[in-house]
Amino acid sequence: MNTLILIVVLLGLSTLAYQYGRRKALSAAAGSYHSLHSLPSYHGVYMALWCGFPALLIVLVWLMFQTSLIETLVLSDLAGATAALSEGQINLLLSDIRNLASGDITSKEPNPLTRAAADRYIELERLGFTLMIAATLVLTASGFILGQRAIAPTLRARPKVERIVSWLLLIASIVAIITTIGIVMSLLFESIRFFERVSVFEFIFGTTWSPQTALRADQVGASGAFGAVPVFAGTLLITLIAMVVAVPIGLMAAIYMAEYASPATRAVVKPLLEILAGIPTVVYGFFAALTIGPALRGWGEYIGLDVASESALAAGLVMGVMIIPFVSSLSDDVINAVPQSLRDGSYALGATQSETIRQVILPASLHGIVGAILLAVSRAIGETMIVVMAAGLSANLTANPLEAVTTVTVQIVTLLVGDQEFDSAKTLAAFALGLVLFLVTLTLNIIALHVVRKYREEYD
Repeated sequence: MNTLILIVVLLGLSTLAYQYGRRKALSAAAGSYHSLHSLPSYHGVYMALWCGFPALLIVLVWLMFQTSLIETLVLSDLAGATAALSEGQINLLLSDIRNLASGDITSKEPNPLTRAAADRYIELERLGFTLMIAATLVLTASGFILGQRAIAPTLRARPKVERIVSWLLLIASIVAIITTIGIVMSLLFESIRFFERVSVFEFIFGTTWSPQTALRADQVGASGAFGAVPVFAGTLLITLIAMVVAVPIGLMAAIYMAEYASPATRAVVKPLLEILAGIPTVVYGFFAALTIGPALRGWGEYIGLDVASESALAAGLVMGVMIIPFVSSLSDDVINAVPQSLRDGSYALGATQSETIRQVILPASLHGIVGAILLAVSRAIGETMIVVMAAGLSANLTANPLEAVTTVTVQIVTLLVGDQEFDSAKTLAAFALGLVLFLVTLTLNIIALHVVRKYREEYD
């Protein structure tokens, strides 16, 4: 039984405890809701929390610390053999032990010491998992006993449950904040390391991007050029093309569905539009590379234009189609949220339907439309697969949509793969690109927030 099955079993037991607590509360109140302090459902949730929460907490703690704990115990058994090894050699040995224990390929032919350590690793994994199962079952049984003893008509189940839920929400909020701070700090610290090697001025204003660096001291011609202007220009170019496609089509589709379409038509059109959001991006990438790119190249040759096989136009067009649902669906919801009284007042003054849409509905819903467009821009900036397959990896400083370009996200992926050492300027450049992208996105959010506040105050 693996961990997933154990979690499913615990959730099943918690569900049974919920049903038991609910029925026992009704039984204790002789079937009358009025004699209960809290509704029977709160008694059921109270029982479910007693049964499931401590056990699931044990599982979470075990999943967080099992690997480091097992590796520490295995290394303690190999203390004599690893005394003369460097930190990198110890990490390689641990990787071989883990791979051997899981049946994967190791870096070299395992020796008897490594095989014995792998057997010990497997033994400790089984022992730890057995102890975890025993602990979770004991906690589940204990929670069930304690919870069912407390079930009574006078039990203040609702305040207790709401207090627990509020603490869980608080913990989730803290985890989200800590995660955000960790992401920002990791970007910042690694970017500082990069700017210790490369000038900030060169990175932001340089026009040549060739981040290849020498792997050995005897290599030449690979010192690297980290002028990121071509990367930023390619990102903006593809995003602009995508928004030129997505915003008008998505906004007009939203207006049609909200103001003109009949309920039957809306019930068909809106789900069909939202299907576009569920198509994997790799499918869009194949479509762009195999259909749109060659078609644009053929049309260009027909009218005498030189169109690259991988172009910003192909990537931008397909990306624009992909993000249409982000604009249309959110804009449709915002337009439908405009009070009907504003429409009625406009019609009472003699305005036509089109005039009402232009002069009343769109201004009143502008804050939501700006939010939808901002989400679409963020989605376009963060897209990787379509750009890799349709626009290429060439960092060209150009405003010509018929040429091949690259984007920030594609370069981040490219820089973080391969055999380059992690503390080289090439790898650290990915964090610098990520930091700039983060700052740009933050600026867009701040601008959009000001727009939203301005128009929301005017039309609320």
